[in-house]
Amino acid sequence: MPVYALSEELWFPDPTQATSEGLLAVGGDLSPDRVVLAYSRGIFPWYSEGRPILWWCPSPRLVLLPEELYVGRSLRKTQRRAPYRLSLDEAFPQVIEACARVSRPGQDGTWITRAMRAAYVELHRRGVTHSVEAWEGDELVGGVYGLALGGVFFGESMFARRPDASKLAFVALVEQLRSWGYTLIDCQVVTEHLLRFGAHEVELPEFRRRLREGLARPGHPAPWRFDPSG
Repeated sequence: MPVYALSEELWFPDPTQATSEGLLAVGGDLSPDRVVLAYSRGIFPWYSEGRPILWWCPSPRLVLLPEELYVGRSLRKTQRRAPYRLSLDEAFPQVIEACARVSRPGQDGTWITRAMRAAYVELHRRGVTHSVEAWEGDELVGGVYGLALGGVFFGESMFARRPDASKLAFVALVEQLRSWGYTLIDCQVVTEHLLRFGAHEVELPEFRRRLREGLARPGHPAPWRFDPSG
């Protein structure tokens, strides 16, 4: 399969044209309109600092259906104990910065480049990207961020500075999305961490079908806040 070179034109090739590794296109920019168009077609940017922007649409695709969330007994007990205050959209720039800086096994540097952080912060101002924060007092100790379009949430990254902080933030997010009627969480690629929460792989045609159905649903208006009853 060819890898398409993008120009300034706001366009993406058919996602089914991605290589076996999932690489679809190179180049373009991270303008808000292009990023939103990409995610609406199941495409996302993933590249290293100083390199051209790479756009991906892998198959199979890891997804989590909110109603299939699995929370183990130990984490459920921790959730009831509520060791952290959880919030939505209170500190998006800090969450994405922390995700970029966290050290990950086997990873040299970060794919959350400076340009990507700037683009997603701008999207947050526009109500497209969202964050979940875990606080210990006034200290941000964990978080998750991603994009939301229609009834679909596209998870991007998470970080934790205290035990279970990102896990509790993620569980609270999924439970809130379920109550708002969201139908799909795009987890992009497989991690054991997400598999334990009930995520599973689907082939690209099934993912695109679920994506279309989810995008046709109304999303929750920004800024996000947890429901008081939650």
